[in-house]
Amino acid sequence: MTTPTTIRLQRETFDAAAEAAKLTRGRTDIGAVVTFTGICRGDEAGEPIAALTLEHYPGMAEEEITRHVEEACARWPVLGVTVIHRYGRIAPGEDIVLVVTTSSHRAAAFAAAEFLMDYLKTRAPFWKQVEKAGAKNWVAAKESDDAAADRWRGKAAE
Repeated sequence: MTTPTTIRLQRETFDAAAEAAKLTRGRTDIGAVVTFTGICRGDEAGEPIAALTLEHYPGMAEEEITRHVEEACARWPVLGVTVIHRYGRIAPGEDIVLVVTTSSHRAAAFAAAEFLMDYLKTRAPFWKQVEKAGAKNWVAAKESDDAAADRWRGKAAE
């Protein structure tokens, strides 16, 4: 992959602005930066959440994310990508995931970021447990998330 890429899985929080700045520093060919930060909500279906716990398969998760980043770079003229995904116990209000894409033009940066988030949500090997009022439950995949990821199948770059 020749596109500057950062893929990290970590327990620690991240600084979205600093990560975006790393991708653009010294670059004059970048005309668009898209950042998406997923944040732990304080409720789910009207019920308070105490925390989320995210687990993953080390090595496998990075490989899967890399595969999708490579696909995004093949589909759109992306000039840089950063994907940071946290794992462990995450409290409401804390950041979970960051996707930053850069391109000469906004359409490619937006499409690549959305593509990556759809795949991170459905294909990356992460498991989410929700902690509510003394009970912990593993979250099942949602049909709406699968449908969002499926829309990219066979869809050419715009």
